[in-house]
Amino acid sequence: MRLGMMIGYSGAKIDLPMDLILEADRLGIYAVWTAEAYGSDAVTPLAWIGAQTQHIRLGTAIMQMPARTPANTAMTAMTLDQLSGGRFLLGLGLSGPQVVEGWYGLPYGKPLAKTREYISIVRSIFKRESPLMFDGEYYQIPYQGEDATGLGKPLKSIIHGRADIPIYLAAIGPKNVELAAEIADGWLPIFFSPERYHEAYGAQIEAGFAKAGGGKSLANFDIAPSVPVAVRDDLESCWNQFKPLLALYIGGMGAKGKNFYFDLACRYGYEEAAITIQDLYLSGKRAEAVGAVPNALVDDVSICGPRERIKERLELWKASPITTLNMMVYDVDSLRTMAELVL
Repeated sequence: MRLGMMIGYSGAKIDLPMDLILEADRLGIYAVWTAEAYGSDAVTPLAWIGAQTQHIRLGTAIMQMPARTPANTAMTAMTLDQLSGGRFLLGLGLSGPQVVEGWYGLPYGKPLAKTREYISIVRSIFKRESPLMFDGEYYQIPYQGEDATGLGKPLKSIIHGRADIPIYLAAIGPKNVELAAEIADGWLPIFFSPERYHEAYGAQIEAGFAKAGGGKSLANFDIAPSVPVAVRDDLESCWNQFKPLLALYIGGMGAKGKNFYFDLACRYGYEEAAITIQDLYLSGKRAEAVGAVPNALVDDVSICGPRERIKERLELWKASPITTLNMMVYDVDSLRTMAELVL
């Protein structure tokens, strides 16, 4: 199991934790990942980071697919990959209906079909085997709609990128997880529980591998969850540090009946708590929603506590099928402790 680091997206002002990132680069951390929601984008910070680091890989977790055409995503990936000396990891995700329709002004559509088409086009551009042509439900290249000029022509990327730039999919819903196992090189889950992997995800991962064929298995598929990490003697304060994050996602990242994180908490066995968190959060009682997050749920999806407890808990993660543990870590001491215990 190798270590990565997830730095997410910014708040009101972007402020990259370059001291942590430079130390991670020195320690041999595998990758640093950035994100985007509806504020800072995922790519620009990686270009900034890539210019100041030497070895650490640069991953997007995620680039939102509705924000860019498949061709633009491929161009960005190949450009940043070459500038960084082959360090780029392309993490993609569709996001949710609130962002897709409320921010990008696009129809949410059928997420599985749209994702499959998108990744197929990106891979085709990477390979440069022929000029780009695609005729799908969501993407037609060259465009042939009623308002087309008729002048579009199949094109091949000018830049010669790596044909095998790794593509990761962010997914937590069962069908999306199966799709990730089938068509992607890696999977980016959030709020991952190593003890609940087999009951929550195992069947979907294996079904995806079976559809992919060609000997695809856990041996050549990177499971890379984002995991909150806090190394302190006061275990309760560690759990409390991450409760606002869980309350935000379970309670506020989506509407009632359409919240993937709420559904995940229910699949983990916390349905009663999830309902309470969501009801409180959506009614504006955010502090109460945070207080309703069970300690056990935080412990399931994070690595918290004194060094010796973390050493013990890490055995659960090492015994699971994950290959890259992407730490959500906020201080140098915790980063160094994790590096010492894992690397």
